[in-house]
Amino acid sequence: MPVASASVSVCSPVSGRDAAVLLFAEPMAQPAVDLRSPQLPADDIILLRNVTWEDYQRVLAMRGDRSVPRLTYLEGVLQFMSPSRPHESIKSMIGCLVEAWCLEHEVDITPYGSWTHESEKSDRAAEPDECYVLGDDAEPERCDLAIEVIWTSGGIDKLEVYRKLDVREVWIWKARRIDVFALRGDAYVPIERSELLPEIDLEQLLAFVDIKPMTQAVTKYRAALRAARQG
Repeated sequence: MPVASASVSVCSPVSGRDAAVLLFAEPMAQPAVDLRSPQLPADDIILLRNVTWEDYQRVLAMRGDRSVPRLTYLEGVLQFMSPSRPHESIKSMIGCLVEAWCLEHEVDITPYGSWTHESEKSDRAAEPDECYVLGDDAEPERCDLAIEVIWTSGGIDKLEVYRKLDVREVWIWKARRIDVFALRGDAYVPIERSELLPEIDLEQLLAFVDIKPMTQAVTKYRAALRAARQG
């Protein structure tokens, strides 16, 4: 499945008031989709430049508990993203399957969804598609694992954001594959297998992402995991 292609709007400069107008305005229209082709809807992405940390905090407060738009901030650039239906489906299915794997392998893990991670000192903030804390930490300061779906190209580089937020591992889904990145110092390096969940087979997991409904996908995935252990 190719990454959806769409134009990304870039605005510069911006004030806190301008950002507020964008936040509460109607979402941008989706790019035209030819129903006779396999093209799927893209995410809506707007990038604003020359945004201060204080502007970002005001926008975050005005959005409140709303799940969209998702906000990413990196050194003066603020990204608004309204995920498409395929984006939301993929990230949710990956999350459900990861949780199913952990249940089958008795790994303690807690989901935190799109928990906002931010650092004024490093001038950046992100809201993962899904994120998890391993173990029994009841009051974590950061997630251990962040999962990101790249469905529409042109947004902020999430690895550049996460590298100074102390997220130990990032999984990035793009074009039907998951690449795994581990934090080494202040940079991410690609690794062959997850270090947090070293026994998980991500190629096997991906085979179940497109199965609907989710309950059938999880049931079949758990059955495959049990069969592999017994074999």
